[in-house]
Amino acid sequence: MNKLIMILLAIFLPPVAVFLKSGVGKDLVINILLCIAFYLPGSIHALWVIMK
Repeated sequence: MNKLIMILLAIFLPPVAVFLKSGVGKDLVINILLCIAFYLPGSIHALWVIMK
């Protein structure tokens, strides 16, 4: 169930999902920049961080 919640967060709130998974760091900064540039790459990156 926890994995499902993280996947939903990665789709709807990618930076929050990355923050919960890896904390403050380079992954979070990269994800925020991707979300600012365009939403879909940020969501894909968040899914990648959660699944690795």
